[in-house]
Amino acid sequence: MLEEKTKEVVEVLLQIEQDLTIPKNVREKVKNTIIALQSKEKDVAVKINESLQELDDVANYPNLPPYTRAQIWQIVSLLESI
Repeated sequence: MLEEKTKEVVEVLLQIEQDLTIPKNVREKVKNTIIALQSKEKDVAVKINESLQELDDVANYPNLPPYTRAQIWQIVSLLESI
């Protein structure tokens, strides 16, 4: 179940990362989040904490499109439920 939720989160993050309407620095933070979540060396709690920190920065970015902000909030909710 944990792996399924993580996989679901990564899929949504990949969509955001590939969206060229999203500012480059936001896509870079999303990429960092994907890398953190896919890391095999870190504990699950550490991966989630790092991801939440990155996504918090992204959600507060002023030029983020509203639909992407909603996606980020959804991802944050999923990660917090893990």
